[in-house]
Amino acid sequence: MTVSHRAGIQHVAAEAASGVPGVAALQPALADRLALAASRAHQALTAEAALHRDAAGIRCDHDPDDGWRVEVRCILHADRRVVDVARQVRDDVRNAVSGYLAQQGTADHVTVLVTVTRTL
Repeated sequence: MTVSHRAGIQHVAAEAASGVPGVAALQPALADRLALAASRAHQALTAEAALHRDAAGIRCDHDPDDGWRVEVRCILHADRRVVDVARQVRDDVRNAVSGYLAQQGTADHVTVLVTVTRTL
């Protein structure tokens, strides 16, 4: 898979997860935060920096035998049941990524793992 294909999946997954009621934000991994901090001085106004922020909290890997594995790390609002919001995130991300892959002419299986890092 190309880097742009992976970036497209991350973008679609981030939009789907962010659109679920109860999701406050996506939680970038430590490596993402360090990379963004290091590059912010040099690339603050570039499209690459904006794309990196959009995909923060989303990680995806492709295995030819198992399809796509998408990991979503999110922060939720405390006034919602965590299990309900996490299930909705999982379903919405799976549907969005499957739809994206169908548009690309690929019918790979999509597995979504949702991790709630904290509530606000």
